[in-house]
Amino acid sequence: MTSSTRADMRTRLQDWLPKVVLAPSLAVTLVFVYGFILFTIFLSFTGSKMLPLYTFVGLSNYTRLWALENWHIAIVNIAIFASLYIVICTVLGLGLAIFLDQKIRGEGFLRPIYLYPMALSFIVTGTAWKWFLDPGIGLERIMRLWGWESFTFTWIKDNDMAIYTIVIAAVWQTSGFVMAMFLAGLRGIDNEILKAAQIDGASSLQLYRRIVIPLLRPAFLSAFVILSHLAIKSYDLVIALTGGGPGRATEMPATFMYSYTFTRNQMGVGAASAVIMLMTIAAIMVPYLYAELKEKH
Repeated sequence: MTSSTRADMRTRLQDWLPKVVLAPSLAVTLVFVYGFILFTIFLSFTGSKMLPLYTFVGLSNYTRLWALENWHIAIVNIAIFASLYIVICTVLGLGLAIFLDQKIRGEGFLRPIYLYPMALSFIVTGTAWKWFLDPGIGLERIMRLWGWESFTFTWIKDNDMAIYTIVIAAVWQTSGFVMAMFLAGLRGIDNEILKAAQIDGASSLQLYRRIVIPLLRPAFLSAFVILSHLAIKSYDLVIALTGGGPGRATEMPATFMYSYTFTRNQMGVGAASAVIMLMTIAAIMVPYLYAELKEKH
């Protein structure tokens, strides 16, 4: 075998080896992610109950879905939760990032403290906050043991306020991650631009309002996409913290989909709700991906 032949075989091997290594994971992803997404869409147009049925019923599952009171409760709850969660996490994350960007002492100590909650699963976060907010063993009991007998905090048992306990727990877990994104964006800004603005007499407020924050647009967009995605699929946090209660006060589309698919044996309706959740995520992701690809081109 000549040296040119060996070199040609080596080149072909280098070209094919990554494809061979990635082929199994690609095949698994195609089947178990995109394949099951297509299967769920198909089920949403069938009369499936406890088991999949292949009788086509058109849009009747979607009609039944939008006639259900529980679904309307879930839509209102996700609107409240997602709007507060995204806004508070963004503002708090930006504030923490600006605070750490001042080159304060102890930054290396504070940064992992802010990031630590994101290392926990939503199940752990929900369980911990459930204990903390429980009036019998949590914050209310501790304050009363300290002598503040009139202190009450029963949001987790209140139908009108329980949704806000989920917001509190979710913000606690995710705001540090948003801070890390904004901090990376702040550290990526050219100092020459800031120095030029300071020489021109710009105050700190003007500096952030007119230069820094506009330059953080990619970080804002990334934070919005990630937080929206986490809000829509917030099943485990709700189950661990409130179980969807009290009553249906904290019902979310994700918990609705699970209960109707696996508890009430209404697989077609559950699949329809899953498709609507998928469309919501796609409505957020597609413009983001389009903007990113357009910017690269």
